[in-house]
Amino acid sequence: MSKVDLKALGIDEIKAFIAQKGLPQYRARQLLHWIYGKQASSIEEITEFSRPLRQSLAEGVYISNLQVIRSQRSTDGTEKFLLALADGESIETVLMPDIDRATLCISTQVGCAMGCRFCRTGYMGFRRNLMAHEIVDQVITLRRIGRVVTNIVMMGMGEPLKNLSAVTDALWRLTELMGISPKRVTLSTVGIPEGLRLLSKGAPPVNLAVSLNAPNNRLRGEIMPISKQYPLEELIETLRRYPLRRGRRITFEYVLLRDVNDSLEAAEGLSRLVKGIPSKINLISHNPFEGSPYKPPQEAQVLRFQQVLIQRGLSVFIRKSRGADIDAACGQLIYREVSDSEKC
Repeated sequence: MSKVDLKALGIDEIKAFIAQKGLPQYRARQLLHWIYGKQASSIEEITEFSRPLRQSLAEGVYISNLQVIRSQRSTDGTEKFLLALADGESIETVLMPDIDRATLCISTQVGCAMGCRFCRTGYMGFRRNLMAHEIVDQVITLRRIGRVVTNIVMMGMGEPLKNLSAVTDALWRLTELMGISPKRVTLSTVGIPEGLRLLSKGAPPVNLAVSLNAPNNRLRGEIMPISKQYPLEELIETLRRYPLRRGRRITFEYVLLRDVNDSLEAAEGLSRLVKGIPSKINLISHNPFEGSPYKPPQEAQVLRFQQVLIQRGLSVFIRKSRGADIDAACGQLIYREVSDSEKC
């Protein structure tokens, strides 16, 4: 009989497991605290349990752990980690330290099926969804090796709303079991209307970021195939109705592609599109990669684009790329095999 991975069990399943063992329910709280609060990597590390209890539990259960295959550090301090999953697949996660925070960009799928033409991950295709504990374990793994993580962004490999059940479970674990405030967690999506409606009803109130990238459906469909299935007009109407806590705003991410979506006319169209939605706009210059059909815009054009939006009363920020020299910037994540000499 194979052992059960405790991280693969939800909160209620952990409680049921403890009850099945004939143990008091406070043991379930202790177990969850050691797994998610203290980042225990094995039953043996749970010293709050007696040795006989640890030995008894270890006969039927274990605590899984992601393995760091490779780590790279950028000149700007950004770190990228290639993490091995139990079935041999791998994912990338990126840590971006700042003066007052350390943001971890985590993945929700192995690969991505959205096929956005400006994103390197889309070119590798879709392998599989991550399970809830594999999503959360990216945070646990980094903390276990001594990295400080204060903020979480689901902006790595994959589309979170195409793995909604596991993502919702992971969000509750991050906020309830690991104590990370929902205000410090952001979910980034291409914008799937029914997924957004379900997210607002079933997940903790985390921040929402939507990858917009065009002022109209025709242009968006050229660079983001998802717009052919879910028209931009439907997405915007869904976002107008999205329930926001007091003081919260939706973040619109806009990747600027030279001579594609960076014209001043596009800026005018974008301002009309999002008018009336509590929001801010992050402008991100395209991060090139091998095989990309696009180029980043000229800096002067980015500033002109921003100015048009500001003049229309919008909050607009230019986001500088982090970790581009190690292919860790927005839109650059992809799995590749590594040689033995590259492994940690």
